[in-house]
Amino acid sequence: MPQVFGKLPTSHQPWSSLGAVQAVKVTGQTVDFHCGTPQVKISVLAANLIRVRLAPKGEFLPRRSWAVTKPDEDWDTVAFEMQDEEDAFSIRTEQLRIEIKRDPCQIQCFDADGQPFARDTELGMGWRLGQVAAWKQIEADEHFYGFGERSGLLDKRSEIKTNWTVDALDYSSIDDEMYQAIPFFMTLRPGLVYGIFLNITHWSRFDIGATTPGVLHMQAHGSELDYYILYGSSPADLLNTYTNLTGRMPLPPKWALGYHQCRWSYESADVVRSIAHEFRSRQIPCDVIHLDIDYMRGYRVFTWSPNRFSDPVKLVQALKQDGFQTVTIVDPGVKYEPDGEYPVYHEGLEKDCFVRNADGSLVYGYVWADKSVFPDFLRPEVRQWWGDWQHTLTDVGVAGVWNDMNEPTLDDRPFGDDGNKVPFPLDALQGPADEGGTHAETHNLYGYAMARSSAEGLERLRPNQRSFVLTRSGFAGIQRWSAVWMGDNQSLWEHLEMSIPMLCNMGLSGVGFVGADIGGFAGNATAELFARWMQVGMLYPFMRGHSALLSAQHEPWVFGEQTEQICREYIELRYQLLPYLYSLFWQASTTGAPILRPLLYEYPNDAKTYELHDQVLLGSHIMAAPVYRPGVEYRAVYLPEGVWYDWWTGERHNGNSHILAYAPLERMPMYVRSGAIVPMQPVMQFVDERPLDHLSVRIWQGEGEFTLYEDDGTSYEYQSGAWATTVYRVSQHDGATHIDIAARQGNWRPVEHRLVTLELVGVGEQRFTDTGKAQQLHFS
Repeated sequence: MPQVFGKLPTSHQPWSSLGAVQAVKVTGQTVDFHCGTPQVKISVLAANLIRVRLAPKGEFLPRRSWAVTKPDEDWDTVAFEMQDEEDAFSIRTEQLRIEIKRDPCQIQCFDADGQPFARDTELGMGWRLGQVAAWKQIEADEHFYGFGERSGLLDKRSEIKTNWTVDALDYSSIDDEMYQAIPFFMTLRPGLVYGIFLNITHWSRFDIGATTPGVLHMQAHGSELDYYILYGSSPADLLNTYTNLTGRMPLPPKWALGYHQCRWSYESADVVRSIAHEFRSRQIPCDVIHLDIDYMRGYRVFTWSPNRFSDPVKLVQALKQDGFQTVTIVDPGVKYEPDGEYPVYHEGLEKDCFVRNADGSLVYGYVWADKSVFPDFLRPEVRQWWGDWQHTLTDVGVAGVWNDMNEPTLDDRPFGDDGNKVPFPLDALQGPADEGGTHAETHNLYGYAMARSSAEGLERLRPNQRSFVLTRSGFAGIQRWSAVWMGDNQSLWEHLEMSIPMLCNMGLSGVGFVGADIGGFAGNATAELFARWMQVGMLYPFMRGHSALLSAQHEPWVFGEQTEQICREYIELRYQLLPYLYSLFWQASTTGAPILRPLLYEYPNDAKTYELHDQVLLGSHIMAAPVYRPGVEYRAVYLPEGVWYDWWTGERHNGNSHILAYAPLERMPMYVRSGAIVPMQPVMQFVDERPLDHLSVRIWQGEGEFTLYEDDGTSYEYQSGAWATTVYRVSQHDGATHIDIAARQGNWRPVEHRLVTLELVGVGEQRFTDTGKAQQLHFS
């Protein structure tokens, strides 16, 4: 199949479409509609979730070993009614009615109030040589979010979004394909939320009314159309269902929530020690130092440079003694070295771990290590082999792996020459031999499967300690295996502004542990840009400063005393908020709720939030309105319904209004809504510097609730009950503010005699020893 890099061929043949339903068969949770040779299968998986499949030739594909969704048979049986009406068939659940027209066979959905959504157009579903498609009506007031990693702003209506992973170096706000391919979106209009997950790993594309206004066109390569329709009473409800379908993130080690520092490259152990010393001597909190490609011997994965990093055990242990964890980069390319003594290559060749062309020859390409071959991560035995090779890192004490270049990215000649990026051959064989998979089907899964290999391998190698995995490329469900960063951004104000909607759309795609390189990876940040970026970065679930080779240094202290102090204060605030933030990660791991949220997530019936990309919520209680332009000291802020308080001054504001916020360089406007409860801790230089023996709980007057989640932050013992939750509630009645603290649940216990300071902001505070028993406090 011919291919231009990043653009797969599209047939110009006319589409074939479905005719009349000729027979219907109900089997368990599935209803089959026979339309002559083509068949449509609708599976009712939950009261708010259906799966739609079209087999143009009448035969459905078996489930692939690399499928990312929960198997149909693993869903609990849900009640539904099937009715045969005059012009249509109707499937009813507790929450939905799905109508299937008889002639031609078309699908439309209705909520309990009869509001239509996800309605087929006249074309409905179709196919042509090697492609399948569906057409849906776009309602006049619908807005579209998610789609995984996307540049630009929040709402994607009237845009085209292609799902094909590429190295999006120097991406801009109008680029389409990115490092991640997540074919899921959420559609919002007042009073109704629904989503669609296109369950196809081949190249696919969403045309969201760009070509034909009012029509959503989904198309993909492949022989079968397969998609899920999700309905929710709110975005939270929808994401709960979606992450039940594709998986949820595990709890990371708590140190991974701290500040990470990186550069391409800290080129020697001495430089790394110097960076660590600067953080500690300047009292700037930091938990993690990342090592980029120059720690390796000639860019060979799973090696250490004998010159620059001659004693990695000594380095990593010294860092650990100072409170730093070490994360190392790993690329998928394995140096082709038939005449050398590189064991990763020779063992991989012996065990037939590398991707091969259709004729049986190895697939080659040029990466940092020069001519290289590539593991077939779609095969479980290769994932095991690769994951076990990480022992060369974990034996040294490395606590996390950063997977890069895994779209996969390769050139046609050695790096440094004027080469060109080239695609993997689409007919290369991938996956178990009996499944007959090719790269055309598994390309989008390559980074996902590499991250899975890393995560599973680290769990085997470090069975008593949670590890950290970071990836550049991935597919739907990547949250099960890895955190994600937004790739090679730039030191531009536009990229600072774009980072929040990018991360929010990732969160609305089920991927909560996300971040963007603070200061911008490529280029030189100014002191003002870096200060403003650090303020925003304090909110990122994954908080890392990173910069590129040949750019200026981007550590907090290189921009002068004022910027250093701003960075210190906002990193310190991040560490103070760790009890709140860690509880948000627990929410994400149990419900799929994003950690960083656009306002529309909490206020889905407020149309003023639908396009609001430059304000953001950290959880449901804290809102930030960052500054994204140089020289700005005031900015407009929208406050949704309710009462809001200025984080810094305590000033009270009525919601459903706009205010002008004062924002000098040292201040990022932040607000909390009435009834907010925010647990905090003392500033620490790293997460485990000392036990949390003093917990501060800040509460703002109103009606609210928050569940504090705690465990040891490092082990897997929480999975067997070693966790604790404490529910705090605030209410107003009888002229007083009442705070109820429920009895602690779970088997984990904090340090003995922990002091708790409970502050009702603007009123006063009370202190007590944390016994874990229920308590009631009152403020008049």
